[in-house]
Amino acid sequence: MGVRIHDVFLATALTLGVATPVLANWQSIASSPDIDRLVQLPQTRARAMEDARTGEGRGDWRVIPRVMQREGRAIPANAMIGNWRCRQFKLGGMSAYMVYDQWFNCRIRPHNGGLVFEKLNGSQRMGGFLYPEKGAWVYLGSSAVRGERIDPYSGRTPSIGAAVTPDDQIGLLTGIGNNHLRLEIPAVQESLLDVVELVR
Repeated sequence: MGVRIHDVFLATALTLGVATPVLANWQSIASSPDIDRLVQLPQTRARAMEDARTGEGRGDWRVIPRVMQREGRAIPANAMIGNWRCRQFKLGGMSAYMVYDQWFNCRIRPHNGGLVFEKLNGSQRMGGFLYPEKGAWVYLGSSAVRGERIDPYSGRTPSIGAAVTPDDQIGLLTGIGNNHLRLEIPAVQESLLDVVELVR
C-alpha cells in the first residue's frame, strides 16, 4: 500500500524548518488557528465520524461512508479544472450528521498562475485559492450566504484585526476516484467537519 496523502501532508506541515516554497506560501497566508485546524484534520475526522455513527442525523447516511472511507489520492491540476456538480454534508457538532441531497454547481478555474475553487449557487456559497501540497491541495477561502459577497481569506491580514474569522475556511482537497473529489473543511461553527463532494 502506498503512503497516504494525509500522512505525507501532515509530516511536511509539522516540519516547518524545511518547508518548500509552496508550503511556505500558504502557511504565510493562513492564520495559526487555521494551520492547527488542518494539522489536526485526522483527529477531527475521527471524532466527526464517531459522532455521525453513534448519533441521529438528517439525510442519506449512505453518502458518508461512500465519500469518507475512500483514501485520498493525488490529482494533477489539469484533471481538476472545469465545472463540477457538488453537494455538502456536515459531520459532528450540533447534529450527528446533515447530508444535503441537492446538487449545486462548483468550478475550479485557473487564476493568476494558480487555481480557484468556487461553489457558485445555493444558500451557502464559498470560494478560495488552492495550493498544491504533496499531491493534495490546500484550500484557503471563505464562505458567504446567498446575496453576500464572498470575501477573500483574511488569514494574517493586519487590517482584519483578528487571527481568524468565522467566514475563513481552510481545507484539504483530494481525489477519491475518477472525476470524484473530496474537500474536507474543519469547521469553526455548528459542525466538526464540513465536506464537499464533487463529481462530473
